[in-house]
Amino acid sequence: MRPKRLGRMASVAVLLGTGLLRMAVAQTDPGGHLGHHPGQAPPEVGAPRPAAPTTGTRSPTPPLQAGAGCGGMMGCMGGGPRPFYATLLEMPELTPEARQFIQIEAERRIGWGSEAIAAGQARLQRAFSANDPASAGQATATIRDGLLRLESGTAALRAIDAGTSPRQFALTWFRDQLAVPTAEAATVTDDGPWGLSWYHVITMAFLIVFLAGALMIQFARSRRIGGLVARLTPAKPAPATDAAAPGPSAPAVPAPPVKPGSLDAAAAGSGKPASAPVKRPWSGALRVVAIFQETLDVKTFRLANPAGGDIPFAFLPGQFLTFSAEINGGTVRRSYTIASSPAQRGYVEITVKREELGAESRYLHDQVTMGDPLQISGPSGVFTFTGDEAASIVLIGGGVGITPMMCVIRYLTDRAFAGEIFFLYGARSPADFIFREELDYLQKRHANLHVAATMAHAEGAAWTGAVGNITKEFIARAVPDIARRRVHVCGPPPMMYAVKAELLELGVARDKIKTEAFGPAQGAAPVPLAAPDVRPAQPVQDSATAASDVTPPKPAAGVPLAAAQVEFSSSGKTGPLAPDQTVLEAAEAIGVAIDFSCRVGTCGTCVVPLKAGKVTMEVEDGLPPGDKARGIILACQAKSVGDLVVEA
Repeated sequence: MRPKRLGRMASVAVLLGTGLLRMAVAQTDPGGHLGHHPGQAPPEVGAPRPAAPTTGTRSPTPPLQAGAGCGGMMGCMGGGPRPFYATLLEMPELTPEARQFIQIEAERRIGWGSEAIAAGQARLQRAFSANDPASAGQATATIRDGLLRLESGTAALRAIDAGTSPRQFALTWFRDQLAVPTAEAATVTDDGPWGLSWYHVITMAFLIVFLAGALMIQFARSRRIGGLVARLTPAKPAPATDAAAPGPSAPAVPAPPVKPGSLDAAAAGSGKPASAPVKRPWSGALRVVAIFQETLDVKTFRLANPAGGDIPFAFLPGQFLTFSAEINGGTVRRSYTIASSPAQRGYVEITVKREELGAESRYLHDQVTMGDPLQISGPSGVFTFTGDEAASIVLIGGGVGITPMMCVIRYLTDRAFAGEIFFLYGARSPADFIFREELDYLQKRHANLHVAATMAHAEGAAWTGAVGNITKEFIARAVPDIARRRVHVCGPPPMMYAVKAELLELGVARDKIKTEAFGPAQGAAPVPLAAPDVRPAQPVQDSATAASDVTPPKPAAGVPLAAAQVEFSSSGKTGPLAPDQTVLEAAEAIGVAIDFSCRVGTCGTCVVPLKAGKVTMEVEDGLPPGDKARGIILACQAKSVGDLVVEA
């Protein structure tokens, strides 16, 4: 607690003690203790009162002259020690001796009270500084006693100055302390509302204002805490391919079930073409602030806002960024999954493997240094998991396919996700195990994180884990009851197809398996699951580090005679569309630019609105159901035997 705040608290406590003095001690004679021991000084200021009186340093009160007033001091006190105000009841007249006695006693009380208040305030400050409630209570009691002595002394001086007889003065004091109304007060009162005195009304109003101030401070603190939590929790923006949300007059309705391989893209049951534009991701430059060498051919690039502060966009765990660079006189665009946690708002990281045929990956590894700006757009992708979608998650990655998995793992552990997290990983060798040390550390800190890894080759390495590919047996040993869990798979396409087939054999429902492709762009339908032996002969890490990191092949020169045409409404161009040709390939053939990345239907970059016509799509993993219902298609997968109108 800061000293300034303690000082303010101490001042408030003193004010409260002063304001509530009468209510707290209405029936207490301030001279009670000393009155029983005349001629003695008060106990040490600020200390608890002793059980037995102690001799003080002040001179004893001079006794009245024998025979003066009511027959001397002892005579007035009835032959024994009496409290000060009780003694005054035996003095019917204000004689010079009585005046002298009262004046001396009043001045002593004023002196004691002043010392007690000063010492009590100092002790109260120390108690608050040491956060000692017991000492604070004792200090408050000291201040209260000092105030009583000070008030009784000043009241006595006022009485003798006014010439009031001691008896009348004592009766008035007791009546005031006991709040007994006088005869005049019974006739003419100044009571406040609800039958209460104005003193009580003002006191209660003060307490109400004090309580309201405390509640406002607590509310402000809660707002600040809520703002901090909101900053650490990434917002859930609409996917980069989402169309504008329908207004209140046209609420969104889930699309009816559609058979695999077919889609009424005009609105999936509505019969009307979609007209809402596709939302585009953020675009701009981020600066490289750190580069980490993860393995021999894998680096992590940390990017931050050049202007300082948080990165200028929010993202979900599992989304990716698209990078653009001028390489060898041409513009190269490649996509890389974000590896850092969305809870970390100060920077964003990508982890890239250097590929000999990858123009962008070679550029990042060989030419980019700290301080360089990189042009990006994003975030994009629907291969996400925030913890709200399922009670547990199984993440299966191969090679650099670990990057979206690390993003999810880091985020879930950052937010203390209560469900179980299983991560299965395949690498070429222990030396190629990316993020191995961090995963070991996270396992020790989070009991619900379970990591199982297998190496394609472990000769000559200190590896005691599994060896070989990710097989059905390996999955079953690592994940209990996998059939009831949600599974995310990311890696080279052959590895993903093999793992997906194994998951289906283990009883995992097809709709619980989500995939993200890492590898060269193919521009063709994926290998069927029934194809024989789709597991790659080489380790899974031989794939490229990002979707489309290798330039896709151009469509064959001899395209079959097209029976249909596709019109690109924004570009004002029309071209032929063969039955086995995708909308993306038809656009490339006539020079219409459509953003793309993976070309296998999983990243969602190539989404475009279909204005007229119907298409079929082999893979729709990158297309949210809501977009599909509004007539959004994946250009890299959409094919048709009829005419189409596409907004591109």
